[in-house]
Amino acid sequence: MFWVLLLLLAWAFAGLACTRLCLAAVRAAASDAGGTAPDGAHALTLYEAAFLSGGPARVADVTLVSMARQRRLLLAHTGWATVVDPRGRDEMERSVIGAIGPEGQSRIAPVRARAAGAESVRRLADGLVRAGLAVPDGSGATVGAAVRQVRAAALTVVVLGAAALALPVQTGTPRLLVALWFALPLTLSLSCLAIARFEVHPYSRWASPAGQRLLGALTRGPAGDERSFLTSVAVRGIRAIGEPELRAAFAHRDQPWRE
Repeated sequence: MFWVLLLLLAWAFAGLACTRLCLAAVRAAASDAGGTAPDGAHALTLYEAAFLSGGPARVADVTLVSMARQRRLLLAHTGWATVVDPRGRDEMERSVIGAIGPEGQSRIAPVRARAAGAESVRRLADGLVRAGLAVPDGSGATVGAAVRQVRAAALTVVVLGAAALALPVQTGTPRLLVALWFALPLTLSLSCLAIARFEVHPYSRWASPAGQRLLGALTRGPAGDERSFLTSVAVRGIRAIGEPELRAAFAHRDQPWRE
């Protein structure tokens, strides 16, 4: 009856993952209902859109690209950032300049890391959380993370079921019956995934449901407009950059920061 132990493990994985998904969905709904800024009452800034789309690293990206486009920062294709104008026009730009250092030149990857962890980005995140547009940091698994856990649990159930069916046949225990028992936790996992797909999709690590709706309603200027270009970078990341030299500058980033 060793297969029973595998079945208990399968139920444990599936039940725990589905419970986490339910709790994450409830927290997301509570955050959506408790936000101080109703839909349409908050006009997202470029930095706010960047944070809700890709977190602190995306804010650093947008700031770097914006300064480079204005020729106040040189991003070389070799992966180096050089300060041209040391006067930052806002606190995000000042954070980037400070991250580059007093010598005025640094590799892009550490600049992104330091700028993403700057106090100005933390204040931006806190403001979005208070407005109900961002997911609080450290509040537990987000819906996206919980969905990934349920997917992993479903795969684990399949593996455990296959292992149980591979065991020597035991008298009085048909393989079909064993398969049906393992089908129950698998059905639970797949049902939770289906419900999450229809009820709380798209999943986001940073934006609350209200923040996702504002991102979806974000208007962009005409093609070729500077604001439209930066908005695309804020929402889609550096893959939205069309200039080969500017894209090459980000190609030297460290792997953990890759978008």
